[in-house]
Amino acid sequence: MNVEEFRRAAYAAVDAICDYQKSLEDLPVVAQVEPGNPLIGFFVTEEAPTKGESFDVIAKDFQEYIMPGITHWQHPSFFAYFPVANTFESVLADILAGSITNPGFNWACSPACTELEMLVMDWAAKLFGLDPTFYVDSKSGGGVLLTTASDSALTAAVAARARYTKAHPDVPLDKLVIYGTSQTHSLGAKAALILGLQFRAIEVYAEDNYALRGDSLVNAIEEDKKAGVHPFIVIATVGTTSSGAIDNIEEVGQALTKYPDIWLHIDAAWAGVALACPEFREISYLGAINAYAHSFCTNFHKWGLVNFDCSTLWVRDRTLLTDALDVTPEFLRTKQADAGAVIDYRNWHLALGRRFRSLKVWFVLRRYCMKDFHMYIPFSNPDLFPTSFGVEGFQAHIRKGVELAKIFESLVEQSSLFEIVTPRSFALVVFRLRTPTALPTPAAATPIEGSGLSQEKELTAGASPDTTTTEARLRQSSQTKSNALNRAFYARISARKTILLTQTDLAGTFCIRMAIGTARTEEKHIREAFDLLVEEAQETLREWRD
Repeated sequence: MNVEEFRRAAYAAVDAICDYQKSLEDLPVVAQVEPGNPLIGFFVTEEAPTKGESFDVIAKDFQEYIMPGITHWQHPSFFAYFPVANTFESVLADILAGSITNPGFNWACSPACTELEMLVMDWAAKLFGLDPTFYVDSKSGGGVLLTTASDSALTAAVAARARYTKAHPDVPLDKLVIYGTSQTHSLGAKAALILGLQFRAIEVYAEDNYALRGDSLVNAIEEDKKAGVHPFIVIATVGTTSSGAIDNIEEVGQALTKYPDIWLHIDAAWAGVALACPEFREISYLGAINAYAHSFCTNFHKWGLVNFDCSTLWVRDRTLLTDALDVTPEFLRTKQADAGAVIDYRNWHLALGRRFRSLKVWFVLRRYCMKDFHMYIPFSNPDLFPTSFGVEGFQAHIRKGVELAKIFESLVEQSSLFEIVTPRSFALVVFRLRTPTALPTPAAATPIEGSGLSQEKELTAGASPDTTTTEARLRQSSQTKSNALNRAFYARISARKTILLTQTDLAGTFCIRMAIGTARTEEKHIREAFDLLVEEAQETLREWRD
């Protein structure tokens, strides 16, 4: 492809992108394929073509065969998992970054890549209210852009392990343990798996809104110390995946002052961007994060308007990263780095090469404007979200998501069909279908798909001895019935192509997550979603009564 061919193809691609964005709301949310469907088998052979094909043919095949297999995460009725951001500013930045691609592993590769990353990480640290010790400009701490929060947690764990083993050289590696909770994202267990270490999930409870408390942490540490096991990092969460729980970082940080060799990592992958709004800082324990955390992570690519991937990691002491990760053969040496005059980001994370992610953060924080987006994707009440650029536009986007979640929460609370399972957290509402007392109990042997357990056995697995009491059996029977009903309800929701939600389990209770945050979602989509849920709830109850 020469320059003029590229120009023509690029114009066509941009037209296709614009057409897609304009028609997105009319598309089904969920991919229109099933497992085993030979999605691309109709137009490809088992080997790459010997001769090149026309780009027009390739573009046609993309629309005909690839797009039906896409789940539209930017659809205004996508409420599953957590949102994945998409803005025109970020798309343009990715195009430009791709056009000047380079591995960016050190300052000399392309100085602008390193310098811009340093700049936007300090911009973002200030946007979120992080302490100046986390700024690159502090010369002690700083931030780096990575792929995902899992990458950030693994990087923090590597640095924490190096720090701990340096202080305790006699401790065998197989005695080290990573701490999280029963609600911590799988990134904690994955980091332990990769490092060949143990992971301990400290139990958290509904009465604490599934938050880690200081006394639970101290009890676990003391118990493990007596057993000869050494926790070296605690992963605390601001906004867990299942329920949006916020660990009590004030208590956790205070507890860890007695154990100064244990690293505190804050995983705020989803909710961390809400720190841009001052009104959400106290509930997120920003003061405690600034006082106690060794590292902090949030993802711009979830709720933060920047295309995937774009995870941020800040550390209070950058030397803890470089001490653990600096490997410099002769061919990577530069006079600038040897003089200590520059940052080489290759020493701040696991990989050598890295993408030019900072460009899209720079574009979004400079340009993003809520009103511009409304002009292209009209909102019923654009005056609710003012015309604003930069920080103000970013804050408006976050506040919009929270306000829409409050609307959905209110609809659920006012309905006799549903109940809130755990308090709303930012833009996440966890709810379930109420179980009428007269509803028949399902057969106890109904299997749970993929678990190998019946519903009753699933609930009683690992139960305490008091489950033999009549009260406990009645409670289990009620939970079994309620879970089976809600599984049936969720199956009906999942069969709809116009909406997508996800399920979770909280202390044996099957429930449904409504995660709001795509830029295109407005109040009408929330009300349409609720009406659909009411319809499916009524059908579910009717089927069970029959």
